Amino acid sequence: METFEALNEDYSNYDEESRLLSRVGSVEFLTTVKYIEKYLKEGMRILEIGAATGRYSHYLARKGYCVDAVELIPHNIEIFKRNTEPDEDIRIFQGNALDLNMLDNEQYDMVLLLGPMYHLYTLQDQRQAMKEALRVLKKGGILMSAYCMADATMIQYAFGRGMLGHVIEKGLLDTETFAVSSDPSELFNIVRIEQIDAVNNGFPVVRLCFVGTDMYTMYHRDMINQMDDDTFALYLKYHFFLCERKDLVGLSNHTLDILLKDPS
Repeated sequence: METFEALNEDYSNYDEESRLLSRVGSVEFLTTVKYIEKYLKEGMRILEIGAATGRYSHYLARKGYCVDAVELIPHNIEIFKRNTEPDEDIRIFQGNALDLNMLDNEQYDMVLLLGPMYHLYTLQDQRQAMKEALRVLKKGGILMSAYCMADATMIQYAFGRGMLGHVIEKGLLDTETFAVSSDPSELFNIVRIEQIDAVNNGFPVVRLCFVGTDMYTMYHRDMINQMDDDTFALYLKYHFFLCERKDLVGLSNHTLDILLKDPS
């Protein structure tokens, strides 16, 4: 309950829609859309879990796809409904990623889990969200899960913003291994790739690719916001060139884990 109240307060005072529409935020959005479209096929039925204000759901519904969306925070749902156009084939449910009891088994061709893993702090809860997402996904379907990465937070928040003492004082940093943890008071859960592998372990999935959706964009936000259109277009091209590099992707702020549910 405390986690819900903290999230509700945070998102009620935060403009998530504008973040994804900003030049810096658009890199994450455009990258996620690029990979969604890579696996889209005509007639697919799509579920977005943790849909926030509906930026991705609206995009897909306006392209003619049948979309269901689940969102926990009432403030986000209000904005989502307000921005829904009459011709969108879309249903919105208030619900929790840990219990999608309103949805039947194996009815979606693609499931987008783009927000919940940011706010689930135990492996048990993360695996429960994965279990529910896979339950409603058809065999041979695509699951995309988004994560916040630990090393980007270390560089930008702990060292870059002078918060190293705070992180150490709270017991969130092992100064020998530089493993970083988080708790609900920090609002966002941060992970490394080995923790994501632990979430997936034992489920009937195969990783298709692992993508850094913003890579180094947040490290240079002022520079990128000041780029002219031609320079920004070239930056995006370079970003797409880098975003699957296994030796670099861990330093992205946000990542996208793209999985295939075993079709057998």
